[in-house]
Amino acid sequence: MPIEFDRKGIVMTEEWGAVLVVDDDEALRETVSDLLKDRGHQVTTAANGAEALVRLKEADYAAVLTDLRMKGVEGLELLSAIKRLYPDIGVVLMTAFGSVETAVEAMKHGASDYLTKPVKKEELLRVIERVIREASLRREVSRLRKEVHKEYSFHQILGKSKPMQTLFDLIQRVADSPSNILITGESGTGKELVAKAIHYNSDRKASPFVPVNCAAIPEQLLESELFGHVRGAFTDAKADKRGLFEEAQKGTLFLDEISELPLILQAKLLRAIQEKDIRRVGATKSVAVDVRVIVATNLNLAEEVKARRFRDDLYYRLNVIELKLPSLRERREDIPLLIEAFLRKCGHARGNGVKAVGESALAMLIDYDWPGNVRELENVIERAVTLSRGEKILPEDLPAPVQGSRGDRRILDEAAEKTLPLHEVEKEYIRKILEKTGGNKYRAAHLLGIDRKTLYRKLDEIEGTAQAED
Repeated sequence: MPIEFDRKGIVMTEEWGAVLVVDDDEALRETVSDLLKDRGHQVTTAANGAEALVRLKEADYAAVLTDLRMKGVEGLELLSAIKRLYPDIGVVLMTAFGSVETAVEAMKHGASDYLTKPVKKEELLRVIERVIREASLRREVSRLRKEVHKEYSFHQILGKSKPMQTLFDLIQRVADSPSNILITGESGTGKELVAKAIHYNSDRKASPFVPVNCAAIPEQLLESELFGHVRGAFTDAKADKRGLFEEAQKGTLFLDEISELPLILQAKLLRAIQEKDIRRVGATKSVAVDVRVIVATNLNLAEEVKARRFRDDLYYRLNVIELKLPSLRERREDIPLLIEAFLRKCGHARGNGVKAVGESALAMLIDYDWPGNVRELENVIERAVTLSRGEKILPEDLPAPVQGSRGDRRILDEAAEKTLPLHEVEKEYIRKILEKTGGNKYRAAHLLGIDRKTLYRKLDEIEGTAQAED
């Protein structure tokens, strides 16, 4: 239940939020407990830090009021444990040994406030009520973030754009279908993630999801990997081996880059799908398999069929349901959401202080066309987090192609609107790139893709035009 306040800041609902009072002085413990109960709080007490940690497992608390000096687990140790295990709980420390140094140490460990014994009644109530309000706000923010994440994500796939919401709906609709699925999309769009989402939302989720990159396995080994082999089938076949079809029994076999599968294996794959059985290399008997096949490619398989690089009968067998994944440039509104997720991921992995992206850098990231899609964006954010010197990613932390995207797009839009001649567009673009590089002509030439002599010549032309106009 959310906490409500009247004009004086007093809680009006019956459910204030529970408080845990921790002190080895029984009389003080009971006095504080009675005081808080009179104000409408639910109060639990603990005689020491170890008992407090047990109580914290048994119920939800908005705040903990704890003595600093106790036998066993002391107040600062308890505070550190609470911040690690229950970060939304507010912690107030009280001690008879008040000092500035102790207060600073407590705040460093994450204390919400600090009280010195003997504690005044009015001060204690004021501090506890403020801490509860703050804890309530933290929990509400946490709840809203979870709701946003739930609304805009599906099995680790993020997206609030219309194309992604449509994709989430399609995944749910096809998950329990026995049909084979063809996933298409550019490199880096997350085809394996989609395949996993289909599997783990299907009635096969309790059975294995087996991914195979058809381009990563040498052609001479691919048949054995897919279908297995028997002992003596070829050199080094010293024992029977199950193939990936058998490994995926009752589950899902995901064949990525299916276009790379050799024609001879395409025929064997077709038979396995149609007959629902496979034959190990060197075997004389078949093995029945119950496997759903999902395939993916970044090529146009219909064009591959026309070029006779892919069997048409296999294509039609696989392309029962096609899911086309949008490129990142087709869903630019998802870029900030993805950036936030990648920042959290990089921050947890590296433990650094980068928390956000500056406005100019964000504009560049949104404007860039992302030929490598989500995978490229993740790599760029990881690079920027590594290079950043502050809490925000700045334009200079981004790769040169990304830095150049913002000015390029804005200038072209303005030029088209004003119908400027080509030389004017070039002149304005060079000026913007020089501004971006702080007048560094060597770097500007690199960003423009020309040598320095060409840049100097163009600058002379620009200056000559300006003088003529004067």
